[in-house]
Amino acid sequence: MQISFLGKRGSPFLNGEGRLAESSPLKVLLDTLPQIGRVEWIGIRPSRDEPMIPLETVQLTLNKGLEGDRFRGSTGNPRQVTLIQQEHLDVIAACLDREPIPPSLLRRNIVVSGINLLALKDKIFRIGDATLEFSGLCHPCSRMERQLGAGGYNAMRGHGGITARVCEAGLVRLNDSVSFPDS
Repeated sequence: MQISFLGKRGSPFLNGEGRLAESSPLKVLLDTLPQIGRVEWIGIRPSRDEPMIPLETVQLTLNKGLEGDRFRGSTGNPRQVTLIQQEHLDVIAACLDREPIPPSLLRRNIVVSGINLLALKDKIFRIGDATLEFSGLCHPCSRMERQLGAGGYNAMRGHGGITARVCEAGLVRLNDSVSFPDS
């Protein structure tokens, strides 16, 4: 009789559902996020092709998104909130050989600094009084060519940020913290 220590998917680090086992060294690394980020900018898109409106405070509504944003109201929509890292604005500007880019041009709702947004993949996290769940990557659209000029789309590839669902309603303000619940 042969005893196997391998999970269903053939790895000693996977559980029966093919997910990382709690004791997996990779799972421990992925769940370690002591950094606390900060909200640098907030904006809503009132309607299609309208300029974004910068805000100091915004209410996030459960399963809906930001009050006043054109995407609010799409219950179940995974793109209820869009986030991008402040640090990536500089990278995008450098790729385009231009001065710093105003966050409103990128049409993301919340700009944060000090935390790697990709580390929130498959996680629930807090911003201000609200709780969000990572729902995907926020890939650039062709509009970035109009917003940023030739090469704008490609400059944003890999730097477009993430999308999230609102799990718990709450107020988000400039300078609020962004953290993983165990931080």
